[in-house]
Amino acid sequence: MSKSLAAELATESGATWRDYYELTKPRVVMLLLLTALVGMCLATPGWVEPVILVAGMFGIGLLSSAAAVVNHVVDHRIDSIMARTFNRPVARGKVSIKKALVFAGVLAVLGFIALAVFVNMLTAWLTLASLVGYAVVYTMYLKRATPQNIVIGGLAGAAPPLLGWTAVTGEVHAYGLLLVLIIFTWTPPHFWALAIHREKDYAKAKIPMLPITHGIEFTKTCVVLYTLLLCAVCLLPYLTGMSGGLYLLGSSMLNAYFMYMALKLKFKPAASTAMDTFKFSILHLMLLFLILLVDHYI
Repeated sequence: MSKSLAAELATESGATWRDYYELTKPRVVMLLLLTALVGMCLATPGWVEPVILVAGMFGIGLLSSAAAVVNHVVDHRIDSIMARTFNRPVARGKVSIKKALVFAGVLAVLGFIALAVFVNMLTAWLTLASLVGYAVVYTMYLKRATPQNIVIGGLAGAAPPLLGWTAVTGEVHAYGLLLVLIIFTWTPPHFWALAIHREKDYAKAKIPMLPITHGIEFTKTCVVLYTLLLCAVCLLPYLTGMSGGLYLLGSSMLNAYFMYMALKLKFKPAASTAMDTFKFSILHLMLLFLILLVDHYI
């Protein structure tokens, strides 16, 4: 046995369930599941049927987790270069590529079966399509091909509320697509704020993020413009009658602060402003969907 192979096996033997859990990007998946849950609840005036709720969340969660694992595998060389990601299990060699792919396959099959058997085929196929969109189209191609990677690829990450909607109704509805539009518009300012903060990392990994290809100041301007567009899009649930006054008030406050952070990032940034904007964007989306949920039932 070669020294390199022995070292690899020794490293893999140290893998724990926590390493496999980390591969699923649990915090990202939890946020996706929150938006899927809101999509389910908004699709019906009453309570979601328990079987649909449990199986839908289970299946969407497993397929989202599978996409995250594939992302770890495809990006393991990039991850090993970047300070933010070098400690990830596949990048460090704690979990081999083969084992990670098998893990992803098991998650994907179980998730698809749960949706196909207990929910409906439309949701199963749409969820699988979002996995392919994120893990293959975005991670394997767009991320390395264009500075608009996160704009185009963001559609896959925006799908969960529509998946929740179709899980309950069995059909694609304009309101479900409206929820997708909110996340789709939110994604660029959210991710570009992080890209500004980690600009040197992305440059070292040779990923054509917008701050690398067009400069930080141009990216800051795009963050402002996309945040302004997000403020407009977030008015649509109220204007279309999907939500009421509570949502209008809550979303307006959240959007106003997001706009403040974007303007601060552009015109009066401190060393931590880009990361602060990124962190608030996560809170913004989480609270926005929780307000949608509370408004729906009140």
